[in-house]
Amino acid sequence: MTTIPRVQALTFDVFGTVVDWRGSIIAEGEALNRTKGLTVDWGAFADAWRHMYGPSMDRVRRGELPWTNLDGLHRMCLEELLPRFGLDGLSEAERDHLNRVWHRLRPWPDAVPGLARLRTRYVVATLSNGNVALLTNMAKRAGLPWDCILSAELVRAYKPDPVAYTSAATFLGLPPDQVMMVAAHPADLRAARAAGLRTAYVPRPLEWGPGHTAEPVPEGEFDVTARDFLDLADKLGA
Repeated sequence: MTTIPRVQALTFDVFGTVVDWRGSIIAEGEALNRTKGLTVDWGAFADAWRHMYGPSMDRVRRGELPWTNLDGLHRMCLEELLPRFGLDGLSEAERDHLNRVWHRLRPWPDAVPGLARLRTRYVVATLSNGNVALLTNMAKRAGLPWDCILSAELVRAYKPDPVAYTSAATFLGLPPDQVMMVAAHPADLRAARAAGLRTAYVPRPLEWGPGHTAEPVPEGEFDVTARDFLDLADKLGA
């Protein structure tokens, strides 16, 4: 068990840390292939869509786009991708359904039981760039036992903007050092630490599919490193 003084709440990155976005998109896409007689490489599609995520948020940060929530950004990116993958024949209803795949992402196997254990000792909340409706629908479908949904949408500032992290502590009524950010992405954790939060690294080597590895980090860089959420619960005494 790792003792982290005063931590009262855990906030979680969601895409890749809690849910398997890539595997979920591939599964739904392959079902669409079967239904419509398509031959789309959904692994390549999922990767391309996700690679557009950061640049689309950067456009908002730079003021090139007005505030646009993640559903809106995902749809903008989707419209660019469809012709590249031979999917420009999809109807508006089909496009909308595909865009909302992000609301239906499946959790990693340890996510729900691990969160349930952690929740017995800590407040557990999202801290995601996903919009509130997306995160709520995902939680409802996947059985994710959040105490609270916190989103960049609430402050109109995408991570790694410091206000995304400090506002989470404010919403929870806690000083930043009583909140621990949990993520599979070292850059997210470094930004959270710079904003005064504690940090827990839970690598997800399968986020980008088989054959990939988690980003290496220096030993001891973060307050806690765990194999998965069950190991995190062990280390945090939950």
